[in-house]
Amino acid sequence: MRHCLYILLLICCGASTALGQAKTKATLLLSAATAKAGDTIFAGVRLQMPPHWHTYWKNSGDLPGANTQIEWQLPSGVTAGATEWPVPEKSIVSEITAYVYNDEVVLITPLKLADNVSGPLVIKAKVRWTECDKICLQGKAELSADMSVGATTIPSADSGLIDTAQKKLPQKNAAIDAKAFWENAGTPSERPVIIEWSATDSAADFFPFPSDDFEIAGATDIAKTADGKIRLRKVVKKSDDKNPWPTQVSGVLVDKANAANAIGFEVTLPMISGTEIKPSSVPTTVSQPTKAAPPPLSIGVLIGKLFAAFLGGLILNIMPCVLPVIALKIFGFVQQGKESPQNVLKLGLVYTLGVIVSFLLLAMMVILFQKAGGAASWGMQMQYPHYRLALTIVCVLVAANLFGLFEINLSGRTMGAAGNLAGKHGTAGAFFNGVLATALATPCTAPFMAPAVGFAFTQPPHIIILLFLAIALGLATPYLLLSWRPNWLKFLPKPGAWMDKFKTAMGFPMLAAAIWLFSLTAPSFGEDGELGLGLFLLMLAVSLWIWGTFVQRGGTRKVLAGLIAAIILAGGYGYGLEDLMNWRKPAKRNYSAEAASAEISGKIPWKQWSVEAVETARAEGHPVLVDFTAKWCVTCQANKKISIEVNAVRKKLKEINAIAFIGDNTDPDPAIVAELQKHEKAGVPLVLVFPADKNKPPIILPDGLFSAGTMLEALDKAAK
Repeated sequence: MRHCLYILLLICCGASTALGQAKTKATLLLSAATAKAGDTIFAGVRLQMPPHWHTYWKNSGDLPGANTQIEWQLPSGVTAGATEWPVPEKSIVSEITAYVYNDEVVLITPLKLADNVSGPLVIKAKVRWTECDKICLQGKAELSADMSVGATTIPSADSGLIDTAQKKLPQKNAAIDAKAFWENAGTPSERPVIIEWSATDSAADFFPFPSDDFEIAGATDIAKTADGKIRLRKVVKKSDDKNPWPTQVSGVLVDKANAANAIGFEVTLPMISGTEIKPSSVPTTVSQPTKAAPPPLSIGVLIGKLFAAFLGGLILNIMPCVLPVIALKIFGFVQQGKESPQNVLKLGLVYTLGVIVSFLLLAMMVILFQKAGGAASWGMQMQYPHYRLALTIVCVLVAANLFGLFEINLSGRTMGAAGNLAGKHGTAGAFFNGVLATALATPCTAPFMAPAVGFAFTQPPHIIILLFLAIALGLATPYLLLSWRPNWLKFLPKPGAWMDKFKTAMGFPMLAAAIWLFSLTAPSFGEDGELGLGLFLLMLAVSLWIWGTFVQRGGTRKVLAGLIAAIILAGGYGYGLEDLMNWRKPAKRNYSAEAASAEISGKIPWKQWSVEAVETARAEGHPVLVDFTAKWCVTCQANKKISIEVNAVRKKLKEINAIAFIGDNTDPDPAIVAELQKHEKAGVPLVLVFPADKNKPPIILPDGLFSAGTMLEALDKAAK
């Protein structure tokens, strides 16, 4: 039993991004227990992280982390100012830079009391944050603290913590000698900037504030001038080549940048023009191509993209989409531990072959789409309702087999292959396991993989094949290594009676995958889609139970039991799939009805996206929000929940009279894929905010997870 719990713990760790409990402790501090009317006090949101865990600064750096969000719920007569962030630490792992807080941080917000405020006050705040170690979790808390209004100000018991936190804030309006200027013209999308100042420490650095139009890379080159000043060289990357280069940079200049007691100075530095760039070297016009040109292909670029693709495939193994297959493979390796090393290696190679063949098929689909003039995108097979329907049925079959409803031997046909995936683990099962891992992996876009896949869709066929092979090898590598080194299997528990219980437990992750696929599939078949598909899956499970109990393990009347199972299955198919669902003809979504329902429920009233609809809205003077999403996109749904479909964004949309459009790529839509490629995206998510001025380019929100604050900043910018 202990061994079983150990493996389950490993599996749960892989899924904790979506399901785990946050580990950071959040508390609300006030600088005063009693304050006079008209005073300003300070509130502090204190986040205490366990060892090795961290939260993020207002700019998370190269990682898709989300800064802490604070939604104040204040009594009448109390208003909150801007939150102030202590100087973070700079973390660099494998050339990936992040700005983080370790151990503990207190985020300070000034609270202004009106002159006529009275009585006891309850200060409340809803706090959301992202915390990371080897995995990342979303944390949230509802905090409150009490204070009084009196004739004199009395410090609270937490005032010392507030004072200590304020000393860690970057200094404002400090008299420091600093300037910024371009080093050279750079490329259309990247340009080096030099920040020169009189720092006292050779570990000085510049931590940039976040921007929607450009980013400043985390890597810093440091040099000293003849007069002892320090020059920091950073690379500025534009989010869109059409955007102008920034005229100023804002952020925090830091002494002792890698120390916990760093000293910071908040600055906004105008870009000095002059002798750094010759006027003749700067192009006066920029062409506006209708389609993005492929990135320049060199051996170095190709190797970098192949490595990113391999790393992305490797990371796919811990994505929630692939978790059920991971569970099955762990169970398979436990069983294989008692077999010969040659057989273990053979099954690992066959599994790898299944993954490679599946990814080659995906690559061929992309190539055929390109040759036919179509638009290809990552995870595009998930856009087809019939594909999702088939995958849902397969997951239910596998779960039923793991729960012991029926048994499948190697001689089975279609259901035999699915059952063999979790049962015998023979050669056919190992191959199909690789196919199923690929099928479940493609809705996810792992970190590092998105740029490589986006690059692939712009390249000739042989490059597409190479990049998809790199992803396949990354996905298959952990299992291939275990097969190649079977002696490592000794670290897994020995086979025993517990394996039957563990096999049943492994059915639950697969059942969870089936439920997820059900939620994506049923709405594509109209109002009765959920009832029809649910009824069919129920009848399928009943017929499998009858087959397993009375035909496979029964003694007499097997023919009668088999006939009853077939009748039940046929009835579920005829009434559920054919009559209620009409599965051959998926239904179209009614966006007008959804928008009306959203208005009633207080949600954003989304309209169906089209290029013409966006142009019309902008011509009428409306800012526009466009969310390109899909129900099978985990990142899309996370952003919708924590950053888009929230009260603050809904209020802001009404305040600036904006119109929201949704581009749902759950089902195939070539127009959406064309728009994604226009913005050099391989797939969803893509969130755009268009200013009302149609001469201004759209604001592109960051890839991956982003915060509600980032969304609000974009909407504010679009309203100007």
